[in-house]
Amino acid sequence: MDDCIFCKIIRGEIPADKLYEDEHAIVIRDINPQAPFHFLAIPRKHYPGVHDIPPPLMGEVFGGVMNAYCKALEACGLVQNGYRLVANSGEIAGQTVPHLHIHVLGGRELSWPPG
Repeated sequence: MDDCIFCKIIRGEIPADKLYEDEHAIVIRDINPQAPFHFLAIPRKHYPGVHDIPPPLMGEVFGGVMNAYCKALEACGLVQNGYRLVANSGEIAGQTVPHLHIHVLGGRELSWPPG
């Protein structure tokens, strides 16, 4: 999508603090962190939400995103102490960028329920 901020970051048109990237996904620091470690794992291909991924590609898209955030988790040392994954879908759920992405939060105790 031409006007999607994440697509612009992926294309290199907008700078971002990248923690990891490969052919399937990128991981960037959130510009409004809600925890000491707050980053976003974003598939390179634009899908507004999980429900928009064609079923035959679901494993490839999520596998790529999961691999990317696992690499960032290891680099930040979050695997040992725990972390939270969040995927918002739709405006009412808090999704502000309509490009599928997974929030990864850690570095402090996280309360429940969130929001």
